[in-house]
Amino acid sequence: MAATSSPLTTLQPSLRSSTPSSHYMSALPRRRRPRARYPRIQADLDQNTIVAISVGVVSLAVGIGVPVFYETQIDNAAKRENTQPCFPCSGSGAQVCRFCGGKGNVTVVIGGGETEVSQCVNCEGIGSLTCTTCQGTGIQPRYLDRREFKDDD
Repeated sequence: MAATSSPLTTLQPSLRSSTPSSHYMSALPRRRRPRARYPRIQADLDQNTIVAISVGVVSLAVGIGVPVFYETQIDNAAKRENTQPCFPCSGSGAQVCRFCGGKGNVTVVIGGGETEVSQCVNCEGIGSLTCTTCQGTGIQPRYLDRREFKDDD
């Protein structure tokens, strides 16, 4: 009996290879389709390339970091009260006129011993001018507040 084989046992291996059941699928290793191989690009990184990449990254960081730093400084300065007196006018808001020396009139020597006294055209006879640094407030403007934005168009 052991030597004789029935037609069912001889048929069964052929069924296994053509239509495997779920029980046989779990026992067999799965075959994967071979992936398409793409050519691998390799770059030789020498010292100059590494330096160039590093400089580019640092430049990008500085290019973003500096404006962000200035914006945060402007925001922080706006939150603080400014009480520093203006340096050129000593906090008064007015400066002595440079042409008349604060007198309001100018003496001009014409010649031959003759002099003429006239009203100062710079301060219009007042003897002082509004401070150009603080615009008459007497408070020293912060560094970032001194910037003037002019449209050149």
